[in-house]
Amino acid sequence: MNSATDKDKPVEKKKANSKARIAAMGDLHVKEHGTASYKDLFAEISQTADILVLTGDLTDLGKVKEAELLAADLRSCSIPVVGVLGNHDYECGCVEEVTHILKDAGVHLLEGQAVEINGVGFAGAKGFAGGFGRHMLGSFGEPAIKAMVTESVEETMRLENALRQVRSERAMVVLHYAPIRETVAGEPEEIFPFLGSSRLAETIDRFPVKAVVHGHAHRGTYEGRTPGGAPVYNVASHIEKPTGKPYALLEL
Repeated sequence: MNSATDKDKPVEKKKANSKARIAAMGDLHVKEHGTASYKDLFAEISQTADILVLTGDLTDLGKVKEAELLAADLRSCSIPVVGVLGNHDYECGCVEEVTHILKDAGVHLLEGQAVEINGVGFAGAKGFAGGFGRHMLGSFGEPAIKAMVTESVEETMRLENALRQVRSERAMVVLHYAPIRETVAGEPEEIFPFLGSSRLAETIDRFPVKAVVHGHAHRGTYEGRTPGGAPVYNVASHIEKPTGKPYALLEL
């Protein structure tokens, strides 16, 4: 984990041509009362992977205390950490404070930006709801519906801006919301429109993306692909993964 002194230094690009092992997980839902700690898990990941990616819902209610507890647990993580926020991180209206705490803890928190670590370019945004394929919500009718679609489009534009910043041939997209229907399968179909949007996949497929990770759908499916063929992984901590752990291990 980067110290406060190190966090403002340029990210090292060591072994840019070698494979990077990436541990990815989401939906930690750290609670204010600290009933569960990720300290040991982060220490384990540090021995297994080169980079840790967190795909949102890092806190349970977006409280400052929750972010502080997560930041404390992250002290046991000795590898770079990349992340995005999720919908739960916005719940209490303290998103600026939560963001500051996590960035101050050394997390490369992406909100429409990109960062390159060990030769891998990470492009991140929260994403948003809207539905998939021909069932995707259109901008028609009441102002509330149009506002929802506008938010979905704006998050997609943030992702596009992030992808345009990636210079590495190895690009990973980090989201909270799902870009495809396949990886939310297992959730009740009635809530599919609230779990992600095909707009994200349409943007991803315009760029040479090696892998996509997201969370949010706790009862979804681990793996799928965008229409253009980019592999997508639902790494919510609740999802069964090949590792048998709360995190997935991917090589790029």
